[in-house]
Amino acid sequence: MGHTAHVSAVVWTAAVSLAAWLWLLLAQGFFWRTDVRLPIRREPDAWPSVCVVVPARDEAAVLPASLPSLLAQDYPGRAEVFLIDDGSTDGTGELARELAGRQHGLPLTVASPGEPPTGWTGKLWAVRHGIALARAREPEYLLLTDADIAHAPDSLRELVSAAGTGGFDVVSQMARLRVESPWERLVVPAFVYFFAQLYPFRRIGKERAGKRKGKRRTRTAAAAGGCVLLRSDAAERARIPDAIRHAVIDDVALARAVKDSGGRIWLGLADRVDSVRPYPRLHDLWRMVSRSAYAQLRHNPLVLFGTVTGLTLVYLVPPAAVAVGAVAGSAEAAVLGALAWLVMAGTYAPMLRYYRQPLWLAPLLPFTASLYLLMTVDSAVQHYRGRGAAWKGRTYARPGTVPDEG
Repeated sequence: MGHTAHVSAVVWTAAVSLAAWLWLLLAQGFFWRTDVRLPIRREPDAWPSVCVVVPARDEAAVLPASLPSLLAQDYPGRAEVFLIDDGSTDGTGELARELAGRQHGLPLTVASPGEPPTGWTGKLWAVRHGIALARAREPEYLLLTDADIAHAPDSLRELVSAAGTGGFDVVSQMARLRVESPWERLVVPAFVYFFAQLYPFRRIGKERAGKRKGKRRTRTAAAAGGCVLLRSDAAERARIPDAIRHAVIDDVALARAVKDSGGRIWLGLADRVDSVRPYPRLHDLWRMVSRSAYAQLRHNPLVLFGTVTGLTLVYLVPPAAVAVGAVAGSAEAAVLGALAWLVMAGTYAPMLRYYRQPLWLAPLLPFTASLYLLMTVDSAVQHYRGRGAAWKGRTYARPGTVPDEG
């Protein structure tokens, strides 16, 4: 009797998992599709001015592969690059000047803001300094891009054209991350897949009919920090970056602030905007995810519990049900688990194609999800040990320990 009850519980759990996957497949903004690219755009009659702000901390290893692509932008209007050296110890600022001296391209200004004051993350303090320098030029747009991002020569003009044509205050592209090492191939496409599951790209820029004011924007808001084109007046209206000065996940916070202030935002996958930062070992990828995973959950233990439960139900139950069904001779458990696993792999396949990876990686998604589950738990453990979020040798305090300024 006990054995039968256990198998029955597995059958019911597998059925719930399958139902969850059918809901994700059809009702979560078609998050699994990878065809959300730059929207329809046309070139303006007069090209607006743009200032590019690049916060950089100890980025000498990647700058030679990224900064020249910014300086070489084929942009018909006035554009200038500001690289803000955020306390680097590896000669980042000097290397940037050297790279700019080797080619004739967009003008480059290298500046340093000093150590961030209490209440600011280092990156956003650098962004604030860069925006302050840029405002002296009175640009219509700001391009916020990370130091590891390489842009195609027409990247800036395509972004500006899309923003102007669509009337967007933010146009952001999820840069294609590097996938060369075995761990990158296993973990990186899933990172973007999970992000899209949390923030379906189709919902971010979507407007829907409202009862009183005709149109109202959906609540979903996100951006990809590696490539964010931001209208200057929208930045001022949303008080960027001051309003999000404490945010560890600054790109999502920026998008939410702009959207809450009435701005229109758009996010999609990039075709020719690439991250050159390597994550060759699992340890490197683990640090990338765990440094901010618990912040994504608002440092809430109940949300953490729900996330762990949800990941287990959605990603780990299907293969477990197949295994239990095979061992216990339960065709129902095996079939339900296999169907859920099949839907899971099918939704992951488009992302693998986007990253030009073999489709045999799709059935391995439960294993990758288990890694992300452990990374998230580790992020919470580090938080409660008082270590906060750490990046580039700088640790950010736990929420509640930093006084709110301003």
